[in-house]
Amino acid sequence: MKTVVTLSSLLLATALLLTGHGVQITLLPLKGAGLGLSDTVIGLTGSAYFAGFMLGCFVVPQMIGRVGHIRGFAVLTAVIVTALLSMELSGWWPLWALARGAIGFMMCGLYTVIESWLNDQANESTRGRVLAAYTFVVLVAMAMGQFLLSLMPISTATPIIVAAMLVAMAIVPVGLTRQLAPAPMVPTRVSFGLLYRRSKVAFAGALMSGLVTGSFWTLGAVFAKRSMPEVSDVSLFVAAAIIGGAIAQYPVGLLSDRYGRPRILVLLSTLSVITCLALALLSGRLLILALVTAFGAVAMPMYALALATVIDKAKSGEFVLVGTSVLLLNATGAALAPLFIGPLMDAASVSMLWWSLAITSGVIGFYIFLHRSDVENVKPEDQTPFTVAAPEIAPTAFELDPRGPENFEDVIEPAAERPAYDEIADSDHEAVGLDDSEAKSETAR
Repeated sequence: MKTVVTLSSLLLATALLLTGHGVQITLLPLKGAGLGLSDTVIGLTGSAYFAGFMLGCFVVPQMIGRVGHIRGFAVLTAVIVTALLSMELSGWWPLWALARGAIGFMMCGLYTVIESWLNDQANESTRGRVLAAYTFVVLVAMAMGQFLLSLMPISTATPIIVAAMLVAMAIVPVGLTRQLAPAPMVPTRVSFGLLYRRSKVAFAGALMSGLVTGSFWTLGAVFAKRSMPEVSDVSLFVAAAIIGGAIAQYPVGLLSDRYGRPRILVLLSTLSVITCLALALLSGRLLILALVTAFGAVAMPMYALALATVIDKAKSGEFVLVGTSVLLLNATGAALAPLFIGPLMDAASVSMLWWSLAITSGVIGFYIFLHRSDVENVKPEDQTPFTVAAPEIAPTAFELDPRGPENFEDVIEPAAERPAYDEIADSDHEAVGLDDSEAKSETAR
């Protein structure tokens, strides 16, 4: 029962946090455009978010190890709230870049705290279900943030205030839980070289996922604002992509289990080229919404498919290392692409977003096509069953993955519940009642 209560409180915190995050990740490009920031600058601030996220992967575990999970969660949340509100005070773009970098860093930290806590509560028989529930909450909350944003006037301070309130409220379920002693975090390690050696297809797929989806998260809202009649349609535009990606995860996974990961990655990249070209050339509110749903369906599962591809080939003990490498390569692509696409949108037109993504998908998809029959690729019948995954996580989540280490207990030690406050007080009173000789004996021990 305690495990259920703890998981429910953590998942509630995740829902509140990611709903607020879903609001701000679409809102900030729109606010920037409304303030007159160029597409180049908006792309730069989006890159700063992903750069901050990558830095957080390496720094946060040590920080949480020093101050603990609850205090760490509270501090990280406070910084995000401060960063969000600071952007409402000024439209100076260096401040926006710094604030978005800080948000990326802190979001990585909050993911890390929640995921390490979930790891601690899961066991070998339940971690797959816990990961599925966590991924479901992440996707639904991000989509809910879009619908919530559509109800608010973007030109006012209301959306940022609401996003900050939702993020701040995530502290409440975490702060009230009594299950407080997750296992120490393992420092993040990454090896892009090992990832490439194990699977060129997975390396290319992870990079393609980051380049394509990262550009969408950073600049997709700018395209929607200039291409659709109502401002409220922008959040619907982003939500449609999220929903399309969520719905397509399992069908894509089943196809890859049957026909092989490389073939399905080639198919996804081809469909991505087609949908991106259609978005660049066609117009009309309903048509754009239908096309961006299709885009989400082919682009969002690329990350999970790249991860599954390298997991099929990883050797014993390499799961977390190669998984982290896929995640950070995805984030690297997401940080780099807007730096180039933003200036192209400024120099030509907003449709350069989709022309660029079509070319990116085509080039990397062709590379995957050339390596689809390499001896490194695993036959469909020998693959590990596909598991849904989202890049909106931290490396800690890989300990939850059912494809991870066989001996789960060797990786995560069970939690030790802290006693209630009154129990601590009673023990303190008993200690005070010791005579001098007993106190000296206790001190010596």
